[in-house]
Amino acid sequence: MRTSSDFDIVIIGAGPIGLSCGIEAQKAGLSYVILDKGALVNSLYNYPVTMTFFSTSEKLEIGDVPFISDNPKPRRNEALEYYRRVTLKFNLNLRLFEEVFSVQKTGNHFTVETAKQTYTAQNVIVSTGFYDLPATMDIPGEDLPHVTHYYKDPHYYALQKVVVVGASNSSVDAALETYRKGAQVTMVVRGPEIGRRVKYWVRPDIENRIKEGSINAYFNSSLLEIRPGEVDIQTPEGVVTLANDFVLALTGYKPNFDLLRKFGVELSADDKLYPQHNPQTMETNQPGLYLAGVVCGGMDTHLWFIENSRDHAQKIVQHILAQK
Repeated sequence: MRTSSDFDIVIIGAGPIGLSCGIEAQKAGLSYVILDKGALVNSLYNYPVTMTFFSTSEKLEIGDVPFISDNPKPRRNEALEYYRRVTLKFNLNLRLFEEVFSVQKTGNHFTVETAKQTYTAQNVIVSTGFYDLPATMDIPGEDLPHVTHYYKDPHYYALQKVVVVGASNSSVDAALETYRKGAQVTMVVRGPEIGRRVKYWVRPDIENRIKEGSINAYFNSSLLEIRPGEVDIQTPEGVVTLANDFVLALTGYKPNFDLLRKFGVELSADDKLYPQHNPQTMETNQPGLYLAGVVCGGMDTHLWFIENSRDHAQKIVQHILAQK
C-alpha cells in the first residue's frame, strides 16, 4: 500500500464542514488532505432529490463565498452546485471514494490507513456526519428488498401502497410527496403527534391531509413485522395488518460510533453516546484528534447543523496553530 507525504492535517469527511476545515487550513498555510468514502458532500447527494433545506442560503455558506439562491430556502441541487463550486474555487485537496479504515497514533503523528493508501499527519479532524448509518427498527422483514431507510424520488412510488415510518421532516416530506404522486400512504408514528421539529410551513399540510383522510396515520404505534405484500402494525387498539408494496423506514440515522471507538475517542456511558471533546477547541480525549460538525452530538443528531457548526473549523485550526 502506498504511503503519502506527511500532512499537518488529515480531514475525514468531505461534507460542508469537512470542506470548511480544508478552507481554514489552506488559509492558515497548513498542509492538509480531505478524505471521503463517497462523493463530494456525499450525505447531501443522498438526500431526496426534491429536498428543501430548513436554513436560508446565507446560513449554509462556507469560506465567505456567497450562496445565491432564487428560493427563500435552497434546494438540494442548489447546495450540490454551491459546494462543488466552492471546492473548485479553493482547489481543495480531496481524495473521494477512499474509505478510511483506521487511525493510529504513534508519538506525535497519526497514521491514517485508507482503502487506497496510508497517510501520516500531525492532526486528524473527523467530520463524518451521521447520514450513512440508519437507526434500524430491528424487526422481522426489515432487510427485505422493498424496505428502505433512504427516500430519493416520489415518482418511484406512484400508485403503490406505501408505509412511511416516522414523523420527522424526512418522513413527512416522503408521505406528502408520494401521496401527491398517487401513492396510498400510511404513516406509522411512535408518538402521539407529528414531530415538533417538522418545518413550520409543512406541518399544516401534513396535519390537514391526515385530518381529511388523504393520508392514513397510526399514532402511538409501531411496525411489528414486514412481509412480502403486507405489514403488521401494533396500534393502541391492537395489531393491524395492511396490504403493502413499499416501506420507507425513515427512523433516523446515527454517527459511526464503531469508527470513533477505533480512533480512540471515548463516548459517554449513556444512550446519547456523546463523543468526548472540548467545545472550545473541538479536540477529543486523543490529543491532536478533533471532531467537527454533526458527529459531535452523538445520538442527538438534531443538535448540530451546517449553520451552527461552521465555526468548528476556525476553532480547530486556531488551536492547531497555537500548538506550533
